Amino acid sequence: MSQLSAGICRRLNEAPQEEIDQLASGHTVQLLSIKKVAPTSSSTTATDRFRIIISDGVHFVQAMLATQLNDLVANGDINKNTVVIIDKLACNFVQDKRLIIILDLHVVSRNEEKIGTPTAPPSTQDAPAPAVLEATSSFVTSPATSSSIGQAKPIQPQPRTGPSGRGGRSVYPIEGLSPYQNNWTIKARVTQKSDIRTWSNQRGEGKLFNVTLMDESGEIRGTGFNAVVDELYEKFEEGKVYYISKARVNLAKKKFSNLQNDYELSLEKNTEVEECLETTSVPMMKYNFVELSSLEKLERDNTCDVIGVIKEVGPLGEITSKATNRTIPKRDLTIVDMSQYSVRLTLWGKQAEQFAADDLPVVAFKGVKVGDFGGRTLSMVSSSIMTISPDIEEAHLLRGWYDGIGTEKNFQSHTSGSSGASFGGFNRNEMRHLSDVKESQLGMSDKAEFFSTRATIMHIKSENISYPACPTQGCNKKVVDLGSGWKCEKCDKTFERPEYRYIMSMAVADWSGQAWLQGFNEAGLAVFGKTADEVHEIKERNEAEYNALMAQASGVTFNFSCRAKQDTYNDQTRVRYGISRITSLDYHEEAKHLVNLLKSPWAQ
Repeated sequence: MSQLSAGICRRLNEAPQEEIDQLASGHTVQLLSIKKVAPTSSSTTATDRFRIIISDGVHFVQAMLATQLNDLVANGDINKNTVVIIDKLACNFVQDKRLIIILDLHVVSRNEEKIGTPTAPPSTQDAPAPAVLEATSSFVTSPATSSSIGQAKPIQPQPRTGPSGRGGRSVYPIEGLSPYQNNWTIKARVTQKSDIRTWSNQRGEGKLFNVTLMDESGEIRGTGFNAVVDELYEKFEEGKVYYISKARVNLAKKKFSNLQNDYELSLEKNTEVEECLETTSVPMMKYNFVELSSLEKLERDNTCDVIGVIKEVGPLGEITSKATNRTIPKRDLTIVDMSQYSVRLTLWGKQAEQFAADDLPVVAFKGVKVGDFGGRTLSMVSSSIMTISPDIEEAHLLRGWYDGIGTEKNFQSHTSGSSGASFGGFNRNEMRHLSDVKESQLGMSDKAEFFSTRATIMHIKSENISYPACPTQGCNKKVVDLGSGWKCEKCDKTFERPEYRYIMSMAVADWSGQAWLQGFNEAGLAVFGKTADEVHEIKERNEAEYNALMAQASGVTFNFSCRAKQDTYNDQTRVRYGISRITSLDYHEEAKHLVNLLKSPWAQ
């Protein structure tokens, strides 16, 4: 019991509000229980909430786990009887109930026996009711109604003053904000500030901007409209820390924000914004990085954080918005990481115009949107944040790896080359033979279906395996020979010569049967080991050499990731199998897989 901070639970339960900050960190406790809080009938959030019981070996008290720590529960890092050190906590009062929120902790030991025989402190209050838990510390999921909390009076947390306050005003963690609270102040860093955007419709004209605010407990989005733009826009600077108060807390409009917060701030004319020069307690940025090789596991339109080396910077281009008929600048980047994958990431607007990176920097992206145009792609959205050469451990590791050995590596592209094709990864454990694919009628539903298979190329239709494409990066549209040059109708540009790209149809077979697969540029590169330009030149120069190249490609076995989808042509409907990814056999990996199969329980 000596390893626990005896007495801390009673002090947390009895200490006046102004003394709580002095108790906020460095205490060792044991977690006696971790239970998910059932949402109330008014709840609209899908975020789990966990109630915990902490013990100092003498007494125990209840607390709530901040939602940014949910992964510790999901991953099994903390469970019953785990001993932890509390690094940061907060305490709110709602309806005269004390609610302790654990904001950060780290594990000392797991799977311990219960330490001591702790009891409730002598002055223990009743546990906060579910309505109270829902109505504070962002454990609220929707405005309370009389039907959900009976005849309860409007909930007003007691103000928090003392060291974390400012002139007697309460300073709350962002996760502690809800529509039920007034007279609060947050201390937060501006991690993202948007451009001023304007709109015009039948109801009139206006302008707006938004900021992303972050403290140690979480993030929240703030938005200002019209006159508030004139009043507050210049006050906010990215990277600086501010005291912010007198803003309205509303339910978040999820389609405009990807932040993990059920609420957002409406900045108003009387909203107070004051720069804070003491910034050490407010983190710079929080990331949850996903390796580029794992992007295939994410659904389209999800958002994620990635970090990579800028390997290629595409030229500045533009698209025309169908909604507004306005042109929007865009620029495609190619980023790579230590998983030896690359992906195309698109910048828009001023970021696209101003981006310059001649020295292959490491760049961290927060909240970029996942797309499936021609494979897995990424795109900046209004709430995304891009940080060039961030001073974080992941960036330093990636920089060292790339400068040391990364420049010599070959990177697997996430581009399938098929416009609009969804991306599927090869799954060795779920391979299907070709007859099973057909008998299961994959692709006959309204949505595309994916499968993995291993098959041998039997025949390639060699008459037309490539087409003349626009050489502009990211375009790939077919160009027209004008005699004096090749014109791209999409880009409205004429080029001296096109860039040929593969478009292939091949018959493949395994032990069970045969199927026709459609492949694009990545497939051709894998099959022939040459660019479509090189193969086209061979065909024009020497027909016999071209035929020999086609013959050499036959009889070679590949692992295929395919997309099955219905296609109607000349009033006939059939299923087409498109190649999302094609990889040569890695016999070392295949042997390891077979060894693992032999070691599996059912093989014994």
